[in-house]
Amino acid sequence: MAIHPRELRKCLGHFTTGVTVITCRGDDEAPHGATVNAFTAVSLEPPLVLVSLDRRSKVCGLVDSRPFTVNVLEAAQKDLALHFAGRPNQDVAWAADDDCGSPRLDGTLAHISCVPWQHYDGGDHVLYLGEVQEFRIYDGRPLLFHTGKFHHLGGNHDPLLWDDSADGPGGISWFSSAGF
Repeated sequence: MAIHPRELRKCLGHFTTGVTVITCRGDDEAPHGATVNAFTAVSLEPPLVLVSLDRRSKVCGLVDSRPFTVNVLEAAQKDLALHFAGRPNQDVAWAADDDCGSPRLDGTLAHISCVPWQHYDGGDHVLYLGEVQEFRIYDGRPLLFHTGKFHHLGGNHDPLLWDDSADGPGGISWFSSAGF
């Protein structure tokens, strides 16, 4: 059976993801970024995350050799997501650089600052593993992406308790010591 890229993309779009912007400094020291929804945790020891970047993106060629930040977007940041997806539409509010020297966005739900750890061929994408150097979380609700559209959580939802799981916050020793 032949896999048609457009139909595969449509199918994969049924998996709801958060929305992030990967930021780093360019050769000119100016901040650069790209909207990415293919982001995930990989390892706690060492602390690793994975981002999947389109080979055609400018950021893809930059994160190979320099620190980068994963900025987790807040529900009200749809325009910021579009801006870094190639539809410039606003002035970008930058926060002070993190300790790694990577630029980060102001007003996000969280940021995770990394140094390059490893990268792998991912077809038309490159899979980058970053070793987490610093992270911060802020109040708010996430911007979500599903079936090609932005969404957000509505109303007040109580978090599901999953402490009995090895993946739950109670099962992660550094999670508690990091102020969560």
